[in-house]
Amino acid sequence: MSSTANGKHGTWRNWGGNVTALPARQVTPASVEELAAEVRAAAERGQRVKAVGTGHSFTSVATTDGVLIRPDLLTGIRAIDRAAMTVTVEAGTPLKRLNAALAREGLSLTNMGDIMEQTVAGATSTGTHGTGRESGSIAAQITGLELVTADGSVLTCSAEQNPEIFAAARIGLGALGVVTALTLAVEPLFLLTAREEPMPLDRVLAEFDQLWAENEHFEFYWFPHTGSTNTKRNNRSEGPAQPVGRVAGWFEDEFLSNGVFQAVQWVGRAAPVSVPAIARVSSRALSARSYTDIPYRVFTSPRRVRFVEMEYAVPRAALAETLRELRAVIERSGLRVSFPVEVRTAPADDIALSTASGRDSAYIAVHMFRGTPYQAYFSAAERVFTAHEGRPHWGKVHTRDAGYLEWVYPRFAEFTALRNRLDPERLFQNDYLRRVLG
Repeated sequence: MSSTANGKHGTWRNWGGNVTALPARQVTPASVEELAAEVRAAAERGQRVKAVGTGHSFTSVATTDGVLIRPDLLTGIRAIDRAAMTVTVEAGTPLKRLNAALAREGLSLTNMGDIMEQTVAGATSTGTHGTGRESGSIAAQITGLELVTADGSVLTCSAEQNPEIFAAARIGLGALGVVTALTLAVEPLFLLTAREEPMPLDRVLAEFDQLWAENEHFEFYWFPHTGSTNTKRNNRSEGPAQPVGRVAGWFEDEFLSNGVFQAVQWVGRAAPVSVPAIARVSSRALSARSYTDIPYRVFTSPRRVRFVEMEYAVPRAALAETLRELRAVIERSGLRVSFPVEVRTAPADDIALSTASGRDSAYIAVHMFRGTPYQAYFSAAERVFTAHEGRPHWGKVHTRDAGYLEWVYPRFAEFTALRNRLDPERLFQNDYLRRVLG
């Protein structure tokens, strides 16, 4: 049995720097059998177990003082089934490696989030999503999964095998067991044309339904303290490919979005009074551009400026009203917000704890630069979101508990009943799950 590079002990930290854990033991099993043996051994010792990905969650969903399972060796593609158009991939595979490997095979996921540093199991277990009119979260593209349960058994789950577990475990928060492999629907590699352009916030909100309806993937970023947004529409293209030029790409994505943005955040943190002026300049810095490329080069972008984030899903029909209320709260409060607010959508899906479960959803994400006090802003935003029956992203900062979540998730009791059946002794429990699941 192999242990992690930093030994069997040591502090674990998440990407955002706002969550730490001190597990009693860290292990990196090299096979599903080794992982199942670790789960059984932990149960015998009376230790709790959590699996962790790359730490891109801002909640303590993956923390434990017991055994922390690192999936670093459970990576790679197990199988590609071209007849069924699926790929089966080990749980610890980073999305960036999966995307590149699929592209080499002439394949792609239909939709993806805007960051691809996460492991495939970490991303799906917390409901990571992009934006889409018809295509949903990464978890909504799962057609099968392999799960190690609390007694150490290995279950294969799909719509045909263990369907009630499959219905819940696609977004399982690590509460039902440890996901060891996922089968995802794929399609032949295609091209997307991205069109990015600034647009006044009032116009975006007034025309939102039309912008959503006319584009396969629509999203926008609003710069608080301004009336400006940057919009992005991604639609399938016949080609030819016209990627962002190397120099232009470096300038927009590395220099403006990462380098200058990092410096701007430092200035804003040191002198909050400067934030509104900086926001006005930032919102004007990005110009319109269009490019055509394979999906992962259009959907995802590098994120080197570290931040802390809260995101809520509200009914899509409530988006404009919710965002107008958020703008009014920021203007009234004297808050200084240096990060743009990100808005995306997803169609309703059939996953019990999906933020889009049973309803067409719009996502509003608020961010703060790492190390900047975020509580006042996030609390104010959360009051707005929860007034619209918002559902918090499982991997992002929120203060909701089971009492609230049971109210906004019609299938909440279905999930908790399954958890009681699969993990009656709460081997996979931690403080976060105790709060959100009861």
